[in-house]
Amino acid sequence: MPLYQPSRRQVIGGGGGYEDGHVLDLDTAVKDGVLGGLTGGIVGLPGSGGGAGGVPDKLDLRRMIEELDLSEVPSVFICPISLEPMQDPVTLCTGQTYERSNILKWFSLGHLTCPTTMQELWDESVTPNRTLYHLIYTWFHHKYLLMKKRCQDVQGRAGELIETLKKVKGQARVQTLKELRQLVGAHATAKKAVVDNGGVAVVSGLLGRFTSHAVGSECVAIIVGLDLDSEARKNLMQHEKVSLIVDMLNEGSIETKINCTRLIGMLMEEKDFRSELISSHSLLVGLMRLVKDRRHGNGILPGLSLLKTICLHKQVLSLFVSVGAVPQLVDLLPNLDSDGLEVALFILNTLSSLHEGKLALKDCPNTIPNMVRFLMRVSEICTQYSLSILWSLCDLAPDECSVRAVDAGLAPKLLLVIQSGCDPALKQRSAELLKLCSLNYSDSAFISKCKLTRTMQ
Repeated sequence: MPLYQPSRRQVIGGGGGYEDGHVLDLDTAVKDGVLGGLTGGIVGLPGSGGGAGGVPDKLDLRRMIEELDLSEVPSVFICPISLEPMQDPVTLCTGQTYERSNILKWFSLGHLTCPTTMQELWDESVTPNRTLYHLIYTWFHHKYLLMKKRCQDVQGRAGELIETLKKVKGQARVQTLKELRQLVGAHATAKKAVVDNGGVAVVSGLLGRFTSHAVGSECVAIIVGLDLDSEARKNLMQHEKVSLIVDMLNEGSIETKINCTRLIGMLMEEKDFRSELISSHSLLVGLMRLVKDRRHGNGILPGLSLLKTICLHKQVLSLFVSVGAVPQLVDLLPNLDSDGLEVALFILNTLSSLHEGKLALKDCPNTIPNMVRFLMRVSEICTQYSLSILWSLCDLAPDECSVRAVDAGLAPKLLLVIQSGCDPALKQRSAELLKLCSLNYSDSAFISKCKLTRTMQ
């Protein structure tokens, strides 16, 4: 809950008082508009819907406060100590009101003053502020009932839309899906209603070979906002549905592309997921287009994350190389933020385990300069992946790649790794790579390449 800033009218910390020292009463609260937005009646006032004794049918105040989790609460309800709504307000002899547990803790620490005014207390007793308690309870009770009614309305509407989807076609179906998507995106209760009313099966059943992208994009947008069980995921893993999702990943709007990416990632979490569903040139091409689209940077990390998940399936690795992913990712590296860079380097490092992946990395002119650049520059994990890729290349073609790496400034970077406080295994690998690179130079020439004098200085 945000910090509370008292108004001019209210005494700071006087959760039931005004500047003239009078305790806040119900009539004053209503007349002065302290309880803005309360339209359902106040406890104890004519026309209120209270229960016996002027208190509504009892709901736990703590529970209502927690479930509502409101960002804006009348300032007179806030305890000046905790800055949270009071549940048991008590008033001191100074006229200031606090949550009982908070003020008693203040006293237990040896303080005999009012926390707000710092006046010494001539009476240490605390008086329950029943008037303020009833105000607080009624305000939250009113908000709570409104919330529950809205939830019921939302759930009912979600159920109606699911039933409508079973009947309508064409543009009416698209409009129904749009409304359902907006409902699911705005209300958690709508998500539950869709699941409880069999909506997942209804919406996913609309995806198929002859589904238009207008319908498909709305369906995917709804599905990615839901908690899918294993059965729902298996249903979505049908070849026709996956093919449609991949098509929309290539041709849809940026929002649709991101949603398709997220959905494929959700399906891949299923333990029975089959690698052949992602063994598609079209899927990888679509993802590479997504991560290279500088106009829509919000798609880069989702795209890279899915590529990372896909490259964990060894059967698909060769496809990465065949669609030209290696040089495209290498050239993309300098434009990525730290999170994206770590994911891209992970993918390239994984591809370097393949012979054709190593060859593609070696043939890309920017591979070695970029790998050298990221040593000891972004994070230890980036250093680890860059070093691993450099080792693969220098081991593949030591005469060619070692010289190119040293010319790009590798040697002093390796010395920095060795001298740093990073992982010992990383230091060992750096020492081994430094030794491998030195084999192509005389001692004096290699020392010059290492720039040892500058390093020591």
